[in-house]
Amino acid sequence: MFNFITRVVAAFPDIKIITVSLVLIVFNFIFNVLANVGFKLSTLGHGWKHVLMWQAVGNLAGLITVITLTLLLKYMPLHIAFPLTTGLSVIGVSLIGSGLIFHEEVTPSHWLGTLLVTLGIVFLSRK
Repeated sequence: MFNFITRVVAAFPDIKIITVSLVLIVFNFIFNVLANVGFKLSTLGHGWKHVLMWQAVGNLAGLITVITLTLLLKYMPLHIAFPLTTGLSVIGVSLIGSGLIFHEEVTPSHWLGTLLVTLGIVFLSRK
C-alpha cells in the first residue's frame, strides 16, 4: 500500500503540495478559533490566574496560526493565502466560537455574512 502511495505522489507531485496546503489551512483555522476562544475565556474568569492562563492559550494558539500562515505562503501566493485564512477565521470564530461554544445568537444576517465571506474567498482565489 505504501509503495502505491509513493508511486502516486511521484507521478503527481502536486498532490503533495495540495495535501500540505490543506493540512496547513486546517491547522490555521483550528488554532485561530482556539486563539479567539481563549481570549474570550480570559474575560469570563475570576482572578489573574484565570486571565493569564487563557491569555497564554490564546497567544500560543495565535503564534501557531502565524506559523501556519507563514508556511502556507511557501505553497501559495499571499493574495490567495491571506483572504482564505482570514475569511475562514471569520467564519470559524463567528459560527463555532460564538455560536457553538459561547451560545451567542447567530442571526440570519450572520449566516448571510458567512455566505458573503465564502463567496469573497472564492472570488479572491480565482485567477
